[in-house]
Amino acid sequence: MGEDSAKTGRRPRADSLRNRELLLVAARGVFSAGGPEASLEAVARKAGVGIATLYRHFPTREAIFQAVYRREIDQLVDLAVTLAADEPPLEALRLWLRASIGMVATKKGMLAALAPAADSSTELFAYSSDQLNRCVGNLMATAVARGEIRDDLDSEDVLRALIGMCYTREQPGWQDKVGRLLDVFVDGLRMRRNES
Repeated sequence: MGEDSAKTGRRPRADSLRNRELLLVAARGVFSAGGPEASLEAVARKAGVGIATLYRHFPTREAIFQAVYRREIDQLVDLAVTLAADEPPLEALRLWLRASIGMVATKKGMLAALAPAADSSTELFAYSSDQLNRCVGNLMATAVARGEIRDDLDSEDVLRALIGMCYTREQPGWQDKVGRLLDVFVDGLRMRRNES
């Protein structure tokens, strides 16, 4: 919601909401690709709007970082609920961790392109850490209760492993390689017959 709409209590116009949505989707795509082309100008171009429209919705570089990152986290929270309802526990955990690779890619690209002030993102990072730990913890608890995975790791261990895989030496195709490593890691969580 734009600042003017928040102050006046008016609902934002449909075209304003559409532009904001276009900008968030474009920003995710541009930042997850990373590289020197990951700029605010590239985001505006990809969204099909002018740079002034971007700044009207996101007056600072930090504002777009926070909006995109919070949206990524909220989508992962929703995905965890959906997967828990629709998939077997181990597969739900695997699919959620694979989706998280995209979030890490977006975050890496944003940090490199936007260099947001670390202090102003502390609250957002604390929020994201809590949400991600809760999602992984819930997915793991279900898999442990069903005897599908071992119980000697916690959600923080699993997230650290994921982040470690994502922050190794970056090269083209790193997301696919991390996905393969992640499959090996998740298979290693399986409860073996002689462990039950």
